[in-house]
Amino acid sequence: MSASNRLPFWRWIRALVYLGLGLFFFLLPGLRLVSDLNDPALKSGAIPQAAWRLHNSLAFKYAAWANGRLASNRAEQLGTAKASSTAFDPDVAGTEWPLFGSVFYLWSEESLQAAWEADPKQASVAPVVYAHEAIEAAANLVTDPRQAAWVQQYWGPNYLHHQNLFYRFLLISAMTSYTHLTGNPRFVEPLRDQVETLSAEIDASPHGLVEDYPGQCFPTDIIGAITAIRRADAVLQMDHSAFVNRAIRGFQPPQADAFGLPPYMAGIQSGLPRGGSRGCGTSFALICAPEIWPVVAKVWSKAYDTNFWQEHWGLVGFREYARDSPEAQFMGDVDSGPVLLEYGFAASAFGTGAARANGRMDEAGPLSAEMLVSSWPLPTGTLMIPRLLSSATDAPYLGEAGILYCLTRQPLIGITVMPCTSVMTPFVWGMMAIYLGVTAFLALPFLELICSAYRSNPKHGVKAQI
Repeated sequence: MSASNRLPFWRWIRALVYLGLGLFFFLLPGLRLVSDLNDPALKSGAIPQAAWRLHNSLAFKYAAWANGRLASNRAEQLGTAKASSTAFDPDVAGTEWPLFGSVFYLWSEESLQAAWEADPKQASVAPVVYAHEAIEAAANLVTDPRQAAWVQQYWGPNYLHHQNLFYRFLLISAMTSYTHLTGNPRFVEPLRDQVETLSAEIDASPHGLVEDYPGQCFPTDIIGAITAIRRADAVLQMDHSAFVNRAIRGFQPPQADAFGLPPYMAGIQSGLPRGGSRGCGTSFALICAPEIWPVVAKVWSKAYDTNFWQEHWGLVGFREYARDSPEAQFMGDVDSGPVLLEYGFAASAFGTGAARANGRMDEAGPLSAEMLVSSWPLPTGTLMIPRLLSSATDAPYLGEAGILYCLTRQPLIGITVMPCTSVMTPFVWGMMAIYLGVTAFLALPFLELICSAYRSNPKHGVKAQI
């Protein structure tokens, strides 16, 4: 057979490869998104089917990854590296992200289980049943002292009872979720110890502030910790409501920023802001605030919308810095993620959860749609873009766990829900055009060969070229 006669064979192979790529990476994700974007839950505040599907995809993978990290000495190696450096430069991807992602997962698990108990038709098996191993692995990871090697280097042997707010906040959150989900009391006493000592330390501090790291205080993390303490009351049968009511002092003027919002950073001695609020911190704080200070949360939500919400370039979302801020062109850091066209990735992602928690479905609907089409859902269940933006070595599922957390936030009883009329933005329409348009482009070589074979078939009046 001559080379010219072999050419069509390779053309068929190439066309089939292109077709397969189009189906796997574009058509099937696009069809999945058509269904997701028509889910009424995106407009109502209920948990969307995309979240149930993501949880089902993550459950077994998360368990395997967390157990694998527990079996390694990766965290201890990072802690040793910290000890050899005098500079404060936390490797958050290797230290914070594995634990924060696990807490996201456990928080999501609680929401999904509550939704299933209210309506068992949501899933054929209860989430706590089919994700039992992931719940155990995530809780074990967060509470494993070896994973705390990096904060031990900063705070010393008393790291569980002095400052170190961010780690202790995660510890309280994981132990609370685990106890709530499983009923197993193995964490009750260490949980009680952390709740009592951290609440006492915040209460006794001059301005209601505690540091995350030496010289670094992030007030929005403190709001998360106060919320975690209040949530723990339910499993410990305690009542920290008086503490919670007093704790608002840490976020009122002059300790608030110019918009009345919690600042991104503050001085623990003065209590005063070190700069203003930022989207990545405020969005997260507004997920938590309705649980502890519902009246204040309304005020903050309004101020945040006024100064950080924008609708430009076919997109909607939250800015990382306030409108007209000289830092508006900031390109992003490890907390904010990328900042493009002044939209913050973390600000808008957590902003989806904040909008849902505060009943702003008019914002949450289109934000959720943009999140879904940007995540690139593969037929395997993997969200390709969040996976690529996560740390493949230390926290491969952080992005997906974060999205799961945001999509499982729901308005509390008593919060007025502002309805959503449409989830579609020009960006969403454009992304859907890319999914389907690239599919058609990659399918063209295959379709051309089909047409060529049809035309060369003798049954259709054209002599075949053999």
